[in-house]
Formats: sequence, structure tokens, C-alpha cells
Amino acid sequence: MARVSRRQLLRGGASVVAATALTAHSASAAVGPESGPAAPPGPAGSGDGLSTARLPLAINVADLGAVGDGQTDDSAAFEKAYALAASRVSRGVGRTVIEIPAGEFLITRPHALLNGVAPLRPVNGLRFSGAGKRMTTLVFRPAAGPGSYLCRNEDIWSNLTFERMQFRSATPGASFFSSYSNGKAQDYRFSECEWMGEWEFGLALDGTDTNSEMRWEACRVGGSYRRAFLYSGLSRRVQGDPNDQDQFLNYWFTDMKVEYQWGNFLEFPYGGSITCRGGSYIITGTRPQATEEYGTTSTFFRFPVAQHHDSVQRFHAQDIRFEVRNPDARIIDCVWNGGTVHFSDCDDTGIAFKDFSADVRAHRYTVGPRGPLIRYDSCQLVGRHEYRTVGGQGDLPTVARYDMCVLRSHPASEFAVVEGTDRPDFVRFVDCLEGADAADAPAPPAAQEAPTGPVPPESPPPADPTVLPTPGGR
Repeated sequence: MARVSRRQLLRGGASVVAATALTAHSASAAVGPESGPAAPPGPAGSGDGLSTARLPLAINVADLGAVGDGQTDDSAAFEKAYALAASRVSRGVGRTVIEIPAGEFLITRPHALLNGVAPLRPVNGLRFSGAGKRMTTLVFRPAAGPGSYLCRNEDIWSNLTFERMQFRSATPGASFFSSYSNGKAQDYRFSECEWMGEWEFGLALDGTDTNSEMRWEACRVGGSYRRAFLYSGLSRRVQGDPNDQDQFLNYWFTDMKVEYQWGNFLEFPYGGSITCRGGSYIITGTRPQATEEYGTTSTFFRFPVAQHHDSVQRFHAQDIRFEVRNPDARIIDCVWNGGTVHFSDCDDTGIAFKDFSADVRAHRYTVGPRGPLIRYDSCQLVGRHEYRTVGGQGDLPTVARYDMCVLRSHPASEFAVVEGTDRPDFVRFVDCLEGADAADAPAPPAAQEAPTGPVPPESPPPADPTVLPTPGGR
């Protein structure tokens, strides 16, 4: 008998179990090229005849017939893999890793990667693992774009992990993930993933509760987005009060490469509490045509609704390099009537040499008596920042402050504007360097080395070389 590795035995076991599962669940797993997917099987132990002990911990889609040549429709193999993972749920916990090897896998049917719907009951734990970003590519090519999602989760799965793979839309206007939650969908993690192609939504969040605690690490967001990569508060269905969706909160982006053509990166009509740390953020082009909602503008961070619960009005960006390559691109457009917005050690001066840079207004806010409180610490900033006031009211308290920032294009007296003309009294500058030449200005005289040799008695004492004059910009 030829030697057989444990890995080969496991793969063989997966094939045997697949055949068993297909017999028991032909309506949900045994889908042919022309048939659409049905609901996944119920959890093990529900009378379906499957033994969870017979299923391997990892299911490789190649063992279920996936080819990965970019031409063959691999939808059925992914549907089988998900059906097997759903069948292995025990006591509300998933016990399966779905492995996707190197290759380019064509998927044409919506929900083939993840189809979390009833009768499956709420479950914790499912992991999709690829061979590497761009090594494993999932190409989503449904017959129609808008309304087609590669993944859906209808209040079923929590603790979902996607790692080391690329997702590419081959049908313009398709979407990656529809997540609806009334309290059960949460804890998503994306690690070393990439999105390419033209999408309507990356992730579209809906429901009334949770859809929270989501994390992206070392991912690349490319392509383009008719709406947004992450959109919170999609349809407002089932809510008595639309602000019920403010229960969506806690989103973390770390060491990202956000370099896409057009559209919005984060758009939050509801919910919030967002942190972005590290990386490069670039919008490379412009929308191909104007829309009623967005015009031709693309925005990294769009917060278009004023009234929210206090606990979700929090945005923090740290250690990020932004590039605003055209006047129709914005870094932030926020109309919150409270909460906090904080940029720390960020830089958007990479395009300071462009002809339009001095007039760009990539940071825009609407402010009122309760803020939001806006702060920029140790940032290098180009163009002007635009402020709008609620109802045109004046005499606001200080709600915006710039500390030790470089104002590359304008002095402080001209940097912040209200409704395009006025200088706001509610903006304060502390120890900032001003003007187009601030970054290249020579050291002030007091900082130069004191002359050597004896000093005549009648001469004043030399300046202390360690004391620097206070820069302007207050």
C-alpha cells in the first residue's frame, strides 16, 4: 500500500463527508451550475444524520472541486464548503476552517462564499484562510451587479475571520458583504486582504443592534465604490427610530493601504466610534459621473447625519499619510452635532506642489454649541479647512484646536474659513508654523550659534542659543 500522508487522509475524509453531506442536504449543498443556492443545512445533532466527529477541522475547496484557473465556475465548490462548515456547528460554536489555496477562483452565484440565513441558528466562529494576498483571488462575477453580494449574514454568524486573500468584482456594482444584525452579528476580522474592481458596497451594515467590533489589519482597499467600502445603516428596515442603528459601533483599521479610484471609504449615516491608525490613504481619480447624493466628490470619512447617541460620535486618525490628488477629493466631511474628531501626526501635504493645493478644502465640518470637538495635533496640513455653523449661529465656544501643526498653504488668519469667507472665532491655533514656506524656513536668529571670543563690557550678553522664539500662528 502506498504511503498516504495525514493531510491526504484528511482531504480524502473531506471528500467522503462531502458526499454524505450532499446526500443528506441535496437541496442546499448539491447545486449544479444552473441552479441557485438554497439555505444551508441546520446544525449537527438536529436529526440530519451527520456525525461532527467525521468532519475534518479544515475543509479545502480544492477537495470539493474548485479549480482556481480563473475560467471555471467554482461557485458549487464554495457552496459545498460553506454547507459543510454549517453542518459542523455544535452547541452554537463553529469548528471549521475553510481553506482556499493559491489560484484565481471564479464565483458567479451570490452568497456562495457565506450564506448565513435561517434555519441555521446563531453560531460563533468561522474562518476563511487563503494562501496570501493576490496569491488567492476570489473573482465575483454575478449576472447582475447592484443587489448581488458575495457574502451575506442575516443575524447568524459572529466571530468571522477572512485572511490572506483578494476579492475582485468582475461585475460593476456588485457588493462584497451584506450584514444584517439584531444582536447576533459581530466580531469580524480581516487580515492581509485586498479588494479590487468596481463595487457598490464593500460591507453594507443593516439592522438594529450590534454589527460591531470589526477589525481590518494590513489590508489594501483598492478598486472603486459607488457608495462606500464600509457603509453603516443601509435600509433602516425594522427600526422604529432610525437612530437605533447607532448601536453599531467600534471599528478599527490598522496599517492600511487605502488607495482606490473613487467613491467613499467610510460612510456612517448611523453608528460610529472609529479608529484608523497607520498607513497610506490615497484617492487616485474622480467619479466617472455625478450623482444626486455625492456629485463628483469622493470622501475618505463621510459622517452625514447630525443627531446621534453620544457614545458613537468618536473618530480618531493617527499616523496616516493622505494624498488629495484632485479638488473633488475630501479627507473628512462631518456634520455631527457632538462628539470628538481627532487627527494626530497626520500629513496631507504630499500634493502641496499641485496648482490647486492652496485652495483645496479637504476637511469640512458643521459645528454647533456642543461641537463636535475637533483637534489636530502635530499634523502637516495643506489648503484650508472649511467650517459651517448650524443655522448660521455665531458666538460659539472654542470647538476646534490646532496644536503644533504646520499650516503649509496659509497663515492661521486665513487657514480656517466659515461658509467660504469669514474667519471663525471658535477655532484656536497653538504653536503652529504658518505659511507656504513654513517647512523650509531658516532657523530664526536667536537659534543661531552665538559668536565666539571676548565680549566687550559695553556689549549686551549674547543670546542664549537654547531659547527659541515662540512661532506665530496662535
